[in-house]
Amino acid sequence: VMQVAMSAATHSSRPLSVRVSREKECADNSIVEPMSPTGRVMEELGVCIVVVIGLGTPVNLPVFRAGIETELLTRFPRFRSIQVMDESTNNSKPRWVQTPVNMDDHIVVPRLDPEADPEKAVEDYVASLSLLPMDRRRPLWEFHFLDFPSSEAASTVVLRLHHSIGDGTSITTLLMASSRSTADPARVPAMPPPPKRTGAIYQREPRPRLSSGDYLALLAWFWSYVVLAWHTLVDVTMIVATILFLSDPRTLFTRADGVEPRTRKRFVHRTLSFDDVKLVKTAMNCVHY
Repeated sequence: VMQVAMSAATHSSRPLSVRVSREKECADNSIVEPMSPTGRVMEELGVCIVVVIGLGTPVNLPVFRAGIETELLTRFPRFRSIQVMDESTNNSKPRWVQTPVNMDDHIVVPRLDPEADPEKAVEDYVASLSLLPMDRRRPLWEFHFLDFPSSEAASTVVLRLHHSIGDGTSITTLLMASSRSTADPARVPAMPPPPKRTGAIYQREPRPRLSSGDYLALLAWFWSYVVLAWHTLVDVTMIVATILFLSDPRTLFTRADGVEPRTRKRFVHRTLSFDDVKLVKTAMNCVHY
């Protein structure tokens, strides 16, 4: 069982300020690396990703620790880099600088009340992670191991890392690619086959055959692209207007009194039946593909 959620820490701090010499940067390009524009935006927002993984067995901490060291730290420089501001130039820019990693700073085994409800204990702990700031003096990731059973897992692993390292999809794919089969440690886990897209929406309509006098079909084909461009422009305009001044349309999920709750939000995990999802889709008048 794997869940991915995003949160913004309440206390955000700027990257560390250092002076990086050009000689050091040219000697080893892997030590100092400019931060991408997307990484800069995520750094400004202070957004973190929280990945919740349910395990079928109790946590084997030595195996996890060895896997993190061999798979993540060795193969991916982001997991051994910190964000700094390069002040060696007039216009300071954020950069990635590799640094030694102390695994004890990134592996957390909390002590929770054994008499507490396991489901609520996991939810409360994951919710608390979204409010804690990350220490920018070390790489912005950490694993939390909750070694007690719940209704759906024998133990739970929570990964919290800064969004500038990657997004939810890439991190989930990275974790799957870094794991190994218990029966054969040299074999990667088998991935489910891609779905067969046989519905009518995936069937490409043949382009109308043009003849010397069939200009109407050519006009209809061109007009379809004009309509597509117009609808795209309208959708983008409505999104921008909603962000700036328009209010969201009322749906079945809107509060009856129209007032947003001011209480602190939290992560809640529930297993849903696919039939219930279809029921919500029908009630919301959504299109099903």
